[in-house]
Amino acid sequence: MLLAISIWIITIITVILFAGRYWWFPESASAHGAILDEQFEITLIVTGLVFILAQLGLGYFVFRYRERPGRTAYYSHGSNKAEVAWTVATTVLFFAMVLLGYQVWVDLYIQEAPEDVIQIEVMGQQFAWNIRYPGPDGQFGNTRPELINDAAGNPVGLDFEDPAAKDDLVVPTMAVPINRPVELLLRSKDVTHSFSVRELRLKQDTIPGMIIPLRFTATRMGKYEIACAELCGLGHHRMRSFLDVLSDEDYAQWLKEQSEF
Repeated sequence: MLLAISIWIITIITVILFAGRYWWFPESASAHGAILDEQFEITLIVTGLVFILAQLGLGYFVFRYRERPGRTAYYSHGSNKAEVAWTVATTVLFFAMVLLGYQVWVDLYIQEAPEDVIQIEVMGQQFAWNIRYPGPDGQFGNTRPELINDAAGNPVGLDFEDPAAKDDLVVPTMAVPINRPVELLLRSKDVTHSFSVRELRLKQDTIPGMIIPLRFTATRMGKYEIACAELCGLGHHRMRSFLDVLSDEDYAQWLKEQSEF
């Protein structure tokens, strides 16, 4: 009886904590954030209802069939029809929720980038982010792994024999203009990292040997933390940077100031 009551109490407390939103997301700062938040809430409601019903049922059966003097244990093989029914229902529900988020996935990863997109390369390494912007020519220069030299100030391995590489800008922080489409080209120098900016609702692993595109449009000016959301080594906790969302004028001035160093 005490176990059944404990299950019900834990269920009630859990529902209150989630429904009260005591630890919730910060305000969205990207164009896709509202849609993503809406889908998250739908998912939470659906799974929450399933959780409540399952826990109430579990508590009921624990209470109903608790040990009593003179009661003989009864074993049941269950119902094949019931198992098929809830498996089919779960499958249909799962695919329905996947379809709800399909368009957001297409916009972030698959759909062709607009012509005026701003491309920024992000390379993760233990334990820092290297942000590369193309220079005034608008082209990224060639990179070669054997040229990577952190001590010499070439953390991404720029090949300066390539004219397009001579004006590339490599900085430890990122800045983007507000209401302009941005495409990140995510790379990793060593192990799997995860580029995460919670206000922009962005989280994407960076995989060694791969270039992964990720698109977004920032809609609110501010300074946001870039965190690594993948345990990548002993210094994982130190792997952080910042992203500034600026006006067009301030963004142009920021690029000018960074290129002067």
